[in-house]
Amino acid sequence: MRPILPGSRGPAVEDIQRRLLRLGYPLGPTGVDGVFLGMTTDAVKSFQTTLLLKEDGVVGDETWAALVDETFTLGDRTLYLRLPHFHGKDVALAQEALNALGFVCGNGDAIFGAYTERAVREFQRNSGIPADGILGATTIGALKALRHVWEGKDPTIPSGAMSGPARSTEVLSRLRLRIGSSDPVTMAIADRVVNLAQASAPGCSIRREGDPEASADGLLVTIAMLGAPALGVPVVSLGTDSSAALAIRLVAALEAGPGTGLRVELPVSDVVNEPEAAQRLAVLLLDGLCAALA
Repeated sequence: MRPILPGSRGPAVEDIQRRLLRLGYPLGPTGVDGVFLGMTTDAVKSFQTTLLLKEDGVVGDETWAALVDETFTLGDRTLYLRLPHFHGKDVALAQEALNALGFVCGNGDAIFGAYTERAVREFQRNSGIPADGILGATTIGALKALRHVWEGKDPTIPSGAMSGPARSTEVLSRLRLRIGSSDPVTMAIADRVVNLAQASAPGCSIRREGDPEASADGLLVTIAMLGAPALGVPVVSLGTDSSAALAIRLVAALEAGPGTGLRVELPVSDVVNEPEAAQRLAVLLLDGLCAALA
């Protein structure tokens, strides 16, 4: 973005002023007026000082990103494990709530990493919600319903209470998989599977088919739409079953085939085009593969 300097005017300045007011920085009697002068400049500098940023009163990329992060509230967006990691005030609040409720996600760092995903899954299981590790509307609603339990409680945890990540990094580090796709819809799911694997275990050998770093002898898992022509490899349909149930079907398919490839068929495209549904399918598939190939 182009830096927004003192003296600037317009909607971008109004956005900055609203975020500063939300964070408690006073702007004087004029309030949100779209003019970057006086108390607005002072507020930007105070914000920069608080977050240990360069105190120049200019809203450049770093200051803008920090303003956005600090003004996210829980429920503004869907959170899940990915690279780059989600980070911001909403993640910090979720971590605070989970830790206070006893679902350990480590010391709150405002970064949605593998420990936080694990804690979300444990909370979901405890609450009777599908344990996909996604902080969507249903899970956030369940957390907010318990606000009276966790709000104001000490979110810190004993140093020895760190739990492991959501899926075994040891298993992921051993798997040699190439994830293929047959069309733009399945390409998006394949990208999510690889991204999720790398976010869970950086450096693991799960890559997109055609990636120069992919293992040539790795098992090729091709994601395709339901009903597309098969190419002589075992086929498993990805439905609504659990990762454990999926793993059983994956093992059976691998035992029935030559062991060089596997085809996973997805449900209708209007479902997987929804970001949260697409992420849920990626989580289910990766967890099923980990359980089947462990």
